[in-house]
Amino acid sequence: MEDFIFHRIGEQEKEEIKKKAKQIMDSFSKKLSKIDETGEEPFVERENCEREEGEGKCEELDRDLMFENAPEKNKDFIIAEKGGWEE
Repeated sequence: MEDFIFHRIGEQEKEEIKKKAKQIMDSFSKKLSKIDETGEEPFVERENCEREEGEGKCEELDRDLMFENAPEKNKDFIIAEKGGWEE
């Protein structure tokens, strides 16, 4: 844990960090250069590639069931979270 404590670094340590960073970037760029750059995705042929259209049916929504499942509600409305995800 002591390795993570802030300390000033000297010129020698700066050079070691630069060398290590360069090694990492060089290694990464070599691996990137081995990647196929054509950008073509593999093609899969299927005998049946589209679904048959059929008669759709519309399910009727059950208001009581929806309100029963809602965690927060009042008499006429389901209360939704507002902005809680914006952290």
